[in-house]
Amino acid sequence: MKHFDFIIVGGGSAGCVLAARLSECANFSVLLLEAGGEDTSPLIKMPAGAVSMVPTHYNNWAFDTAPQQAMANRIGYQPRGKVLGGSSAINAMIYIRGHQQDYQDWAHLGWGWDDVLPYFIKSENNQNVYNDSNSKDLHGHNGPLYVSNSYSNHPIADAFVDAAVALGYPHIDDFNGFEQEGMGRYQVTQYKGQRFSASRSYLEPIRYRKNLTVITNTEVAKVILEDKVCKGIETLDGETYTAEKEVLLSAGAIKSPQILLLSGVGPKEQLAKNNIKLQHELDGVGQKPSRPPRLC
Repeated sequence: MKHFDFIIVGGGSAGCVLAARLSECANFSVLLLEAGGEDTSPLIKMPAGAVSMVPTHYNNWAFDTAPQQAMANRIGYQPRGKVLGGSSAINAMIYIRGHQQDYQDWAHLGWGWDDVLPYFIKSENNQNVYNDSNSKDLHGHNGPLYVSNSYSNHPIADAFVDAAVALGYPHIDDFNGFEQEGMGRYQVTQYKGQRFSASRSYLEPIRYRKNLTVITNTEVAKVILEDKVCKGIETLDGETYTAEKEVLLSAGAIKSPQILLLSGVGPKEQLAKNNIKLQHELDGVGQKPSRPPRLC
């Protein structure tokens, strides 16, 4: 049994940021556990490598959904990164924050647009878009996450945008500006034509820290609960790690609820049906969330 102050489960887009920020304090010992391997493959750094990873099991969980009633019971394919950097190591690298109104739906939870914008700016190192009239106070240039225009300037893409503009759609130079409706070229999380994943942005520069331990190719079987308080984790190979302060579950939208369910946290009936001992009854784990009503 090994002891740390913080244990982070999942070295993806969230886990890499957590590891970097928590290990800034030299007094904290931090463990980052990743089910996949190191992000050393040339296919990760090479943007075109996504076509070799997204449709396959290489660095990819390659999940299938249950039959979807709203899709005539078809099964959906859900690629998810299984490597340091998570899905940011295999995805299409499009840098899109989303519409401001979407965040306003979460404002009552402290995740409104005005709450999250300073962190977008703090994380961003934009190589091409500066604070002009359309992007004033919306972009950062000193953060760890590099963002740039795409190097893939295919003439068909320009023809597509030109055709849309000819049909009356507005032309947009910055999809993360004040106005997001229109046609144009999106930006990507790249630097000098190479993918810049969360691992490369946040984890790679600080791997030297003595208070940070990174273990790859290790899958977490369950979290360890004592009186509904998480004290540590157990891996599939039987290793146990305990946390003095917190366990942070950042294994993604699919694996995080799965780990909770396997740990006995979730709807009582579902756990009983799968012969899992109930540790904490919590409705909603592993279920489709109910969306709050839109403000307008």
